[in-house]
Amino acid sequence: MSSEFRRAKRRKVEHRIEVLDLMTERVVGHLSDLSETGMLLIANQALASDGLYQLRFKLADPHGHEHALEIGAHELWSDAAAAPGQVWTGLRFIDMSPSDLLFVRSWVAAPGGEHV
Repeated sequence: MSSEFRRAKRRKVEHRIEVLDLMTERVVGHLSDLSETGMLLIANQALASDGLYQLRFKLADPHGHEHALEIGAHELWSDAAAAPGQVWTGLRFIDMSPSDLLFVRSWVAAPGGEHV
């Protein structure tokens, strides 16, 4: 039995979803998994420890229509990934519009994805 407990349900991302840093207008990595309270990012390089970010990424609804989300996030931790040039990064969401929160909540709960 796993001793891991999380407050929010997470969903693993099935295909590559790039994440853009709105301050630098650069792709910082891609999503690994997502919850309504945060995400696991596979970053192209280490983000600033304890840094604050304004991020944008797109998720598809059940009908295949893309929804762009802009989210304020706080970097909590990072760890070198096995692949060269990649860094696992945990981010906590600190600012999100109510409509984006509802969209993420429904996306995470939707059938068809792997929940972690």
